[in-house]
This record gives sequence, structure tokens and C-alpha cells, in this order.
Amino acid sequence: MSTKEKHRLVVCPAEEMQEGSRQLIEVNGVEIGLIRAEGVCYAFRNSCPHQGVPMLYGSVVGTMLPSDPHQYIYGNHNEIIRCPLHGWEFNLKTGKAMFSPDLSIKMYEVKEEGGEIVLYLDRAPEQVTRKEFSCILSS
Repeated sequence: MSTKEKHRLVVCPAEEMQEGSRQLIEVNGVEIGLIRAEGVCYAFRNSCPHQGVPMLYGSVVGTMLPSDPHQYIYGNHNEIIRCPLHGWEFNLKTGKAMFSPDLSIKMYEVKEEGGEIVLYLDRAPEQVTRKEFSCILSS
């Protein structure tokens, strides 16, 4: 389905989503978290598939990549979100779990357009609530 066939929802002005910013909205009863990391906005269902823990509280990190024995290659810097409860890691670009390509979090298409952060949804957004979210993350 192309962007033109999806339902457009303006989330907030782009200046509200500075580097490291997080936003939480509820659309049709589903919580969607938004994060800006390395200049890119990501949007995902705010629920870990393991036990439903809110993913928006998780750290955004990189990870060690597959490599030869005794080689340690770090990659995917600020492209991984880690579940705050059990540490499950998901790629923010694809939603796929780092430990199993068969498991993922739902990702949503999000763009910066005309000074606004815009979310594209498969279903019409009938009920939208911007939720209070506060989180102090340590580096």
C-alpha cells in the first residue's frame, strides 16, 4: 500500500521532535511511540511482543554484529530499541527482533513534511489522544 492510499495523521510540529525526543499517542485504542534517533523519526507499536511492556521506555542503542571469532564489530548505532524489562532488542528500521527474524514489533511509516511529523496509517484515525510521557534515560 503506498503512502497516498494510507491515512495521514499530523502528530506534532517537527521542532517538538528534536534528537532523542519521544512522543506517545494513542490511535483507535493502540499506543504508538515515536522516537527521533540520528535525525530519523521512527514510529512503532508501544508494546513488547514478549509481555506487553511499553517499548518507549527502552534504551536506543547499537549492537554487536556477527563476526569472525575474536573479532568484535559494533554496528546499528542508535538503530536498536531495547525492551526495558527483559532486554529484547528490535531494529527500529525494520521492527525485526535482533535474535529472531520471525519476531517483530509493528512499525509505522512516519515522515517529516512541511515542518510537521506525519504518521501514515492503514486505518482512518477515528480517535487520537496525545498521551503524557516522561522518561529520564541515562547514557
